[in-house]
Amino acid sequence: MAEEVVETSFMDPFKDILVNYLMPEKCYDEFFLQFNLLHVDCLKIVISKGLGIGIILGSVLVKLPQILKLIGAKSAEGLSFNSVLLELFAITGTMAYSIANSFPFSSWGEALFLMLQTVTIGFLIQYYGGNTIKGLGFLAVYCGLLAVVLSPVTPVSVVTTMQASNMPAIIFGRLIQAGTNYRNGHTGQLSAISVFLLFAGSLARIFTTVQETGDSLMAVTYIISSFCNGVIAAQVLYYWNSSPVLRKKTE
Repeated sequence: MAEEVVETSFMDPFKDILVNYLMPEKCYDEFFLQFNLLHVDCLKIVISKGLGIGIILGSVLVKLPQILKLIGAKSAEGLSFNSVLLELFAITGTMAYSIANSFPFSSWGEALFLMLQTVTIGFLIQYYGGNTIKGLGFLAVYCGLLAVVLSPVTPVSVVTTMQASNMPAIIFGRLIQAGTNYRNGHTGQLSAISVFLLFAGSLARIFTTVQETGDSLMAVTYIISSFCNGVIAAQVLYYWNSSPVLRKKTE
């Protein structure tokens, strides 16, 4: 009997990593055994997975410039706590909805890191506003609510409702921040780096959500989020040369 010929590739040492994190085995075969590098469906999968991983890695530090700016200035002037609360609600809803529906981590993982950083910003706003006790209370209440939402006790219908409520929460949250910027005539301690990274991330998430989950509710949420983040990014550019100090000098 003729021995079966096993096809090999120079990428075989990396096969486990590529198949587990970046592409299904059929795409590995298309790319590295058949050398069909223009396979459209596989290219979409790889691009989506790559963007998802990139977004997650970026989200670890996306709001760090904002946190460092607040700590460096020892002020949270220009940041709206209500806007932070609404953003936190939206992030938590996305995270809970994705976990409940068993979506791959690459399609929502940044929500975990954004949540941790947004909670920190919320506390710093209270702390630098002279309300440390209120800030600690905020942390305690949020952690308690998060534990309940992520537990099996919470029905999937409630989690789905939270995700559906993300759209108005995102819109109102960004409108509050945009209104604060407009009234102040500057963006205060808002970090331009964090704003632009959030805008870019939400745009990329539209594609990865459609590709990896096919969930129209999440896709619409990210479309709205991208638009709202774009408004804040536009304000950052418009008020680029304005600052609280310059504003006070001209009044």
